[in-house]
Amino acid sequence: MIQSDVIGKAIYKYYQTKVPQIIYWETEISEPDEMDASYFFRDWEQLPEIEKTALNLCKGKVLEVGCAAGSHGLILQERGLEVTSIDISALSIEVCKARGLHDSQLVSVWEMSGTFETILLLMNGTGLLEDIDKSVSYLEKLKKLLKPSGQILIDSSDILYMYDQEEDGSIWSPSSYYGELNFTVTNSDGESQEFPWLYVDFSTLQRLCEEAGLLAEKIAEGEHHDYLARLTIANS
Repeated sequence: MIQSDVIGKAIYKYYQTKVPQIIYWETEISEPDEMDASYFFRDWEQLPEIEKTALNLCKGKVLEVGCAAGSHGLILQERGLEVTSIDISALSIEVCKARGLHDSQLVSVWEMSGTFETILLLMNGTGLLEDIDKSVSYLEKLKKLLKPSGQILIDSSDILYMYDQEEDGSIWSPSSYYGELNFTVTNSDGESQEFPWLYVDFSTLQRLCEEAGLLAEKIAEGEHHDYLARLTIANS
């Protein structure tokens, strides 16, 4: 588990006080930026179309991975679906429980058991795969948690547009794959945390899924090089 809980603290403080809690973030390829923890408390009307599409496709027993403040799970719960929401942030799970999310658990996906009809990973869900080398193992674990007829709904972005390309099409990248980034996040208390985060172009996601015994289908595209994919078990 992540030792620090910078984002979880911002989520918790915002829930308790409703006072803006700014989270500052930067990567090795981007200028420093910021967001308010209120972003994790969006209602249905505030969600982007890709997230709405994913929630509308959810069916059966749902596992939400990386639930943060639980907004997606609460929407599904209100629709009558059975939702298990998990996160490795203890403070985020406290907020989920306080908001009325019935089954929210402080656990990593690696510790999960059982099977689900839908597994949901949103807000650049591929970030949880961390890097290319770990991706196949992570996808294989998700596959084990999936019912034979089930689906994994995951979103990501192709961030190639953020790089300057040479005439021969090559780019400089801080890692072996341009979508592998290291995030540094800092909360309003000055506490910082670093973690790896992965953005995956769709063709690379297809290749990774094939290695894991999954099929990837692009379901929707957003306005900012983002997309939603549905993953299913190959030959199921």
